[in-house]
Amino acid sequence: MTRLSPGDPAPAFTLTDDTGKTVKLADFKGSKVVLYVYPAAMTPGCTKQACDFRDNLSVFTDAGYQVIGLSPDKPEKLARFREAEGLTFPLLSDISKETLTAYGAYGEKQLYGKTVVGVIRSTFFIDAKGKVTQALYGVKATGHVAKLMKDNSLTT
Repeated sequence: MTRLSPGDPAPAFTLTDDTGKTVKLADFKGSKVVLYVYPAAMTPGCTKQACDFRDNLSVFTDAGYQVIGLSPDKPEKLARFREAEGLTFPLLSDISKETLTAYGAYGEKQLYGKTVVGVIRSTFFIDAKGKVTQALYGVKATGHVAKLMKDNSLTT
């Protein structure tokens, strides 16, 4: 499994969002992006993480970032998730897991002491030119957004 590092070009993608619209990474060229990867919509940890991004979205947008969520869920499930939690940023569907794999966010991981294959909770900061500035793998659902804000000197 290949993992991304700062300076790497962010892998291009064309995916469907929670509204059924096609979204490409190229659509965000000229903008900074926080792409966060989570295993499954409407699960406790993923809901906590999504709501933390929602509740702190202005901190990221004020710093010039667009926040995007990415999971292997179908667009219909993502739409229910957005609606149930009042999420106001795009949620992208990668059913094939090709984009997740390209970002190094799908593969072997430890779960309750066992090695399994699945989505690796990750966050990527991508600059306005499409280069990765941070690639964080195996992040925690709870407290992650606060840590991102602290580590990147983003304030409320």
